[in-house]
Amino acid sequence: MIAKKKLGNRKRETGNGKKYALLSVSDKKGLDKFAKGLKKLGFEIISSGGTAKFLKKAGIKVKEVSGLTKYPHMLDGRVKTLHPIIHGAILADQTNPAHMKELKKFKINPFQVVVCNLYPFESTISKEGCTYEDAIENIDIGGPCMVRAAAKNSKSVAIVVDPGDYGKIIDELKGSGGALSAETKQRLAYKAFAHTKYYDTVIVKYFSTMFGSEEAFPESKTIQLKKVQDLRYGENPHQKAAFYKEAATEDMGSAITNAKQLHGKELSFNNIVDMDAAWAAANYFADTTVAIVKHTNPCGLAKGETLHSAYKKALDCDPVSAFGGIVAANREIDEATAKEIVKLFVEIVIAPGYSAGALSVLKEKKNLRIMDMGEAALGKQFRGMDYKRVSGGILVQDPDIAQLAVTDFKVVTKKQPSMAQMEDLFFSWGVVKHVKSNAIVIIKNGKAIGVGAGQMSRIDAAELAVKRSRSDVKGGILASDAFFPFPDVVEFAGRYGIAAIIQPGGSKRDQESIDKANELEIAMVFTGRRHFKH
Repeated sequence: MIAKKKLGNRKRETGNGKKYALLSVSDKKGLDKFAKGLKKLGFEIISSGGTAKFLKKAGIKVKEVSGLTKYPHMLDGRVKTLHPIIHGAILADQTNPAHMKELKKFKINPFQVVVCNLYPFESTISKEGCTYEDAIENIDIGGPCMVRAAAKNSKSVAIVVDPGDYGKIIDELKGSGGALSAETKQRLAYKAFAHTKYYDTVIVKYFSTMFGSEEAFPESKTIQLKKVQDLRYGENPHQKAAFYKEAATEDMGSAITNAKQLHGKELSFNNIVDMDAAWAAANYFADTTVAIVKHTNPCGLAKGETLHSAYKKALDCDPVSAFGGIVAANREIDEATAKEIVKLFVEIVIAPGYSAGALSVLKEKKNLRIMDMGEAALGKQFRGMDYKRVSGGILVQDPDIAQLAVTDFKVVTKKQPSMAQMEDLFFSWGVVKHVKSNAIVIIKNGKAIGVGAGQMSRIDAAELAVKRSRSDVKGGILASDAFFPFPDVVEFAGRYGIAAIIQPGGSKRDQESIDKANELEIAMVFTGRRHFKH
């Protein structure tokens, strides 16, 4: 009885008793099946351009927009649906007698359903060789107008932008006599406004990249995210979580959201966080490098002549902590390295590629997650803004991607480092950048042998680095992510035979540390740049 009453009302609203749906989409996935479902429910279908051609080919009878407006598609298709007959049919409040009287005057039949998704701007600009002209022609105008108009008038019109909703909509229409509930239309309107908002954000980002028109820190800032996947839980099992991708990360360098999973279990929240840290650490270096990360901190990081030797050196730093960690390499993983990796339980292996033999070996581990960043990501750092959440707000900063050349270092002690020590000093500065503050690392012959991470005092970090070392630190290099407020770390380094120290400098007591290094005959280098990581 209720369904019949609704249909009776609808007949009075439309005047001729018919129901109308406007279909104009870029993504035609599932559209033919949806259109056939609407036809069975008594809908007349109006369509335009490529959508009309697609539906006719599928054997579905449609009336073209140009047949209603009496105007052909104009300006190479830039103008199709921008017409009062179309927008009057979308925007009329079908419960308002004055609106319905006006529609009748101009012989306009109102739409009950509008199906529209937009030109593929994001995928177009992501293609190699995309020109400015290509991008411009994929900025949809009529589509957003229809979507927003229908969403504004959700009291009367259902706006559908997601092909994933087609089945649910048909089911509800079947079960309710051809009408959707107010709640469903409101939910669809929300999705529609989110759809156009994301679309516009991608366009703004493209123009800001092309012309540098967007300030780094404007008065208001929109961060638009698209869900990649739901996660089983967050950092802990009692927390719900999902993984989102920022718009247009293709222009930001090496983004972890672009990694392809080739094998293994579903990624967890913590997997993704650790994987990002591991890839950033390994991919920072030009030499063949392997990083092993646990809870975002490297517990092993080394370079080598071959990937196999780099992995073995990295593992030797702390094989106990490496258990259950993430292995990242900045070279294609070969079969010999894969055979070493599978000797240890690790959660993830991430690299720019894999040999066929390596994949065969790694896939023997059923649950091992194998992630492929692709060769294009090699040597590129992520250049997007760095966001840190605090209660009630977000901190925004430039990414810490600055790299120093050996020639930028300033030797501040009487003792000069040797060329071999200079190479390790340079390497150690890249390693300590990827360790949580307060951070001290000890490097010897191109590998980390001691890591002191996340301590409240710098001397504690130094003591931890020595304590955790499985090798003799004598003759090694000590790197600190920030300056020494006191000479205690230098004095501590001298007791263990550290040969050279690298630190930013900048303390009021720098001279005390320099004097202590001179007294102990330790070479010390200042970088003039700090690498805090919180």
